[in-house]
Amino acid sequence: MTTSPKAPLPGTRVRGSATGRPIMALLDLLGRRGTLRLLWELREGTPQNFRALQESMGGVSPTLLNARAKELREAQLLELRPEGYALTARGLGLLAELGPLDRWAQNWARALTR
Repeated sequence: MTTSPKAPLPGTRVRGSATGRPIMALLDLLGRRGTLRLLWELREGTPQNFRALQESMGGVSPTLLNARAKELREAQLLELRPEGYALTARGLGLLAELGPLDRWAQNWARALTR
């Protein structure tokens, strides 16, 4: 018997989609507590060891950090190198694609405060 993946991946049942549409799998993955922060802390491309990542994430619990790192590795967005955790090319590409969404959110926030 094979076990189902822990990470929400395209083609598997995820929150909001029984069929695992790719966008729904991505939104499920990114919506998990600590995921975006972990990606953000690695945005510069410099690998970080577990302890450094934990500290940069405000002392997040090791259990949560391990779970998110495992999911992101399974999703091929994160890899463990000899010098520490680092984003894969796909992970760096995801962060680049989120740039326009961040700009939209900044404009939205400004519009709401007028």
